[in-house]
Amino acid sequence: MVKAPQVHFNIDGLRTREDTLFGSASDENNVPSHQSLLRLRLSTWDGGKLTSWPTGELKEKHPEVGFPVGAELYLGFGPLAYDKATKGTALGTNGGNKRTAIDDKSAVALRLLFPDEHTTDLQNTLQLAAWFGTLGSRARNGWGSLQIAHQHLKPLTRQNLERIGITRPLQECLTMDWPHAIGESRGAPLVWKTRVEGSWRQVMKELARIKIAFRTQPALSLKGVVAGAFSKRHLLAYPITHHAVAGTSWGGQGRLANQVRFKVLREEEQLVGVIVHVPCSLPEEMARNLPAYTRANLDQQDVWEAVHTVLDNNANRLV
Repeated sequence: MVKAPQVHFNIDGLRTREDTLFGSASDENNVPSHQSLLRLRLSTWDGGKLTSWPTGELKEKHPEVGFPVGAELYLGFGPLAYDKATKGTALGTNGGNKRTAIDDKSAVALRLLFPDEHTTDLQNTLQLAAWFGTLGSRARNGWGSLQIAHQHLKPLTRQNLERIGITRPLQECLTMDWPHAIGESRGAPLVWKTRVEGSWRQVMKELARIKIAFRTQPALSLKGVVAGAFSKRHLLAYPITHHAVAGTSWGGQGRLANQVRFKVLREEEQLVGVIVHVPCSLPEEMARNLPAYTRANLDQQDVWEAVHTVLDNNANRLV
């Protein structure tokens, strides 16, 4: 996002800039082979030491399920699993092995070395990572939220965000099928903070509530959608359990990543949830597998504006 505006959102230009900074093992993109100009050092490299999921998970209502669901399980299904024996949430498995996790008390010192001419870009990148950065499984749902501390980092405000220059009108973002900017509409960036602050569990419950709210709103209902048919809900993320879309780019193997991303951010002594929309269009490979009538009448901007309305009603947009 930091570099994309500098190359007018040209993907080939972006790859050239990437190879220039991070190195290349081949003479492609008009950049000779060379090592990365960036050096990174961590003070430790420990694996996850959390071997069991703590009790006390908060629940949230889900109108399409009919009973309260665990907020953490809802946002973290996969890394987390439902334990039938205890009727609670447990760490999931990966390749038959039980998963571990990095707990919230783990910390590491990071040192970066790079040429002076890249200072501004890398400072902006780290600032964005501090505001929105997450790592690992279900990272788009707020898991693996990075808390970065440095004297030059600033609080998340509209003024500080716009100073970096990586926001773009929603309709322009939807002309490309890859995430390249934070969207803006109705005169403000597509960034919200939850009205609930407090512990990690309280914030995750609120993020789960908000996600359920915008996914299950009447405008995106799956009620009456016949098997194999595309609905507006599918534009938000794919696959959807029990609602596969027919077509070679869809089916059981198709993937469409969630554009609305969550982050748990520390602000002073409290945690707050951050919601950011990084808009892009439905990839052409998936769009052309839809019926001609569906494709012709799909207004992607209208779908996302319906999501934004729910977010505006349930969280505080940066103003």
